[in-house]
Amino acid sequence: MQINSKQHYHAELFKSFSPVSPKLRRVKNRKRSENFEIFKYDGLRARRMGRPDYAIKCFTEALAIEEDFETMGYLSQLYIPMGETEKARELLEKMAVMEPHVTSTFLTLANVCYIQEDYKAMEEAAGKAIAIEEGNAVAHFLLGKARKGQDDEIMTIAHLTKAITLKDDFIEARLMRAEALLKMKQYKETMEDIDAVLAQNPEEETAILLRGKVKEANGQEEEAEADYQLVTEVNPFNEQAYLYLGQLFINQKKLTEAISLFDEAIELNPNFAEAYKVIGQSSALPAVCGRVCPQETQCEGKCIRGIKGEAVSIGKLERFVADWAKENGIKPEAPAEKNGHKVAVIGSGPSGLTCAGDLAKLGYDVTIFEALHQAGGVLVYGIPEFRLPKDKVVKAEVENVKSLGVKINTNVIIGKSTTVDELMENEGFEAVFIGSGAGLPMFMGIPGEVSNGVFSANEYLTRSNLMKAFRDDHDTPIVTGKKVVVVGGGNVAMDAARTALRLGAEVHIVYRRSEEELPARREEVHHAKEEGVIFDLLTNPTEIVADEKGWVKAIKCVRMELGEPDASGRRRPVVIEGSEFEMDVDTVIMSLGTSPNPLISSTTIGLDINKRKCIIADEEFGKTSKEGVYAGGDAVTGAATVILAMGAGKAGARGIDEYIKSKYAK
Repeated sequence: MQINSKQHYHAELFKSFSPVSPKLRRVKNRKRSENFEIFKYDGLRARRMGRPDYAIKCFTEALAIEEDFETMGYLSQLYIPMGETEKARELLEKMAVMEPHVTSTFLTLANVCYIQEDYKAMEEAAGKAIAIEEGNAVAHFLLGKARKGQDDEIMTIAHLTKAITLKDDFIEARLMRAEALLKMKQYKETMEDIDAVLAQNPEEETAILLRGKVKEANGQEEEAEADYQLVTEVNPFNEQAYLYLGQLFINQKKLTEAISLFDEAIELNPNFAEAYKVIGQSSALPAVCGRVCPQETQCEGKCIRGIKGEAVSIGKLERFVADWAKENGIKPEAPAEKNGHKVAVIGSGPSGLTCAGDLAKLGYDVTIFEALHQAGGVLVYGIPEFRLPKDKVVKAEVENVKSLGVKINTNVIIGKSTTVDELMENEGFEAVFIGSGAGLPMFMGIPGEVSNGVFSANEYLTRSNLMKAFRDDHDTPIVTGKKVVVVGGGNVAMDAARTALRLGAEVHIVYRRSEEELPARREEVHHAKEEGVIFDLLTNPTEIVADEKGWVKAIKCVRMELGEPDASGRRRPVVIEGSEFEMDVDTVIMSLGTSPNPLISSTTIGLDINKRKCIIADEEFGKTSKEGVYAGGDAVTGAATVILAMGAGKAGARGIDEYIKSKYAK
């Protein structure tokens, strides 16, 4: 007989209510118990064999059969190192309900909450452990740790003191109490804990670092530096030592050394977001510095690892971290509120951007005035795209400065559009920083230098980089040339030569000294040679020959030899008699350095300059002869490196901050 669906349903329902014999129930329970034990045993064995993934699977299967307290503990301990803190916490909270009188459960739960930065829950768990076992030193330590996470230094110290009372040799508790006491500037009590720890372990690194911090706070910078250096020698992998030493060097205005140390720390602990914040303490333009600064001498040359081997690749690290931050949308943090003071910055090059950024972080209302139509200064007009991408890098760095609240006004020529005095008297700016660079080119003064086809490197690079003259859809012309001579041996000369090469010319670099004396970075010389630039060394131009229409057709030169060192420390070039020769060329680019444009100094009353037309300013704060006016970068030193200009920008920001604070404190 065929059973319909309704009959089948009732049959199954009836079956489900059928009584199970006690014997069958016992067999099933025994089987479940056996399976539970098998899974638990396999989990324990997998844990011992270093197979946490398989151990987790086994313990999970065991708990599906039976909610066993011990197995939950095993599983939670596996989750913690794997970063599965939420799963670990869920299990521990279940365990706390199942057996509420087990101290270790609450201690482990407190540690998990600490990892999650849930300090309130951590405090609750540690408090329950103390309620079960009042004399548990670890529980009091964890409670102190929870209060520290809530920035309650007084209660932190109170709970840690209880932990130390219960366990006098509790090093971790003493170190944490020392940190809290240091924060409260109780230096004598801090040293008592540090001394107690070092008596137990003379090489305890955290204690030595804290001792250095106490010495630094008491003005003993040399002794503090010795402590930080000691830790790097004892343990070259202690990132905190590099960070402390780097911060000390920032305070001492040793910026290149600081960057070197920060990058050491980054290599040891590649927390890229935090690394970006750390680098930002000393470098406002890390993506730029990582590409164009002479790391081999300024940063990597200071790297302590270079003593025994190869220095850390600081430039590459800095570049990577900055690029990573950009790709992940990480920007410098703007201040919570403004301080109500206005500062003007003239020039948006590396010095101006750095000064503006540092002042903005301090709460100042900062406005940058840029003469050109695009912000970035020498970063956009001077350094070629193939070395420093404009949109990807420079524009992004400028936007980072703007994100701090800095306003940038372009097409404003200070000395023509307005003056420094007008900014201060009419526009309400309480201080001014001049970071206008050095854009006035130098020439040799030889015959024929005014011929058509003779450029300064400054003009040539500006036409190409800023005005995009190499593109057919842009109006600015540029003479490409078939055979180009670049006179000079610095980085700018290399940039001009490599640009001319890309425009299709045969390019020669003429330099009056040998390759050893070339002021350009080794890296830039290498790239120029690799690309096909011809180096005519120990050669000096004497005349530029023009055709009947006034266009360059040749350059006359002489051969040189090196004599005794001159004032620069380099061997002085001496003309070899009878060595004159002529090169057929159609373009000459003079790359002999630059000086500041006198427009600002000549229109600012009371602003002193030196014989090179550079603004006179002190190195420490950038203070000039005119009250409220500060200056730095190439406008003060003449053409120099990006990192030195940035350092001057930081000095100017410090000077302005102190000036305004002292002025309004009266």
